Amino acid sequence: MEDNEHTKVPLSSRPYRPSTLINQDIKDEIAVERRKVIFSAIFAGALVAVLWIVKLYEYVFHWNTRMMGLRPRSSEGLLGILTEPLVHGDMNHLISNSVPLFLLMMAIIYFYRGVAFRVFGWIWILTGIGVWIFARGHLHIGASGVVYGLATFLAFSGFMRNDTRLMSISLLVVFLYGGMVWGVLPLFQHISWESHLMGALAGVFCAIKYRHEGPQQKKYFEDEDDEEESFGLPPDENSGTHSTLPHYGGIQYHYLPKEDKNESKS
Repeated sequence: MEDNEHTKVPLSSRPYRPSTLINQDIKDEIAVERRKVIFSAIFAGALVAVLWIVKLYEYVFHWNTRMMGLRPRSSEGLLGILTEPLVHGDMNHLISNSVPLFLLMMAIIYFYRGVAFRVFGWIWILTGIGVWIFARGHLHIGASGVVYGLATFLAFSGFMRNDTRLMSISLLVVFLYGGMVWGVLPLFQHISWESHLMGALAGVFCAIKYRHEGPQQKKYFEDEDDEEESFGLPPDENSGTHSTLPHYGGIQYHYLPKEDKNESKS
C-alpha cells in the first residue's frame, strides 16, 4: 500500500501510565505530606506541653523552680544550661513563648526533617552555654532563647540553600518575627537579652553548619541531553542524537522518508 507523502510508524518512547495510576501517585504523595504535618505538630505540641506541665506542677505543688534557672558562671547554675527553657516567670511569659515555639518547631521539623532534631539540640545547648559564660549574674529563665535560635535558623537557612520554597519560609519568618531583632539589645533590664542574643547566634551557627545537609535545591535538568532523556525520547538512528519529535499519550510518531514509487509494496 502506497503512502502519498509519509509513512507513520508509532514507536513507544516510554511506558504508558493510565490516569488512574497518576491519580494514585498524587493521593500517595498527599498522604505522605499529611503524615509529615501530623508528626511535626505532635512533636512541637509535646514540647510545648512539657513547658505547661512544669508550670502546672509548680502552681499545684508550690514548687520552687528557681533551682532550674540558669545563673551564669556558678556551679549550681550548670543545671540551668539544660533546664532554663523549661521555666517561666508567669502565665504571660509562658504563653508568649509557647505560640512561636510551637509554630517554629513545627516548621523546622516539616521543612528540615533530616536535620531538625540536631538543629534543635544544638540551639538548646549552645544557647545555655553562651548564657552561662557571657550573661549577667542574674537568674535567667524561659524558652525565648530557643525561640530566637529557631527563628534565626529558618531566616538564614533558606537563603543559604537558594531554594525557592525554603526562601519563602525565610521571608515569612522575617515578616512575622522581624521585630524580635530588638530583643537582642540591652533595652530592658528585666528581659534576658543575653538569651535572645545567644539563641540567635546558635541559629546562625546551625544554618551554616547544616547548609549542605537536609533539603537541597532541586535540579531537574543537568544539560540538554538530560532534558531530552527525561522525556523518554529515543536516539535518532542517523545522527546519534535524541529525537525532538513530539509524542502523544506515550507514543511518538517517526516519519520515514518517502519511498521510491518503483519499489514493490507488500
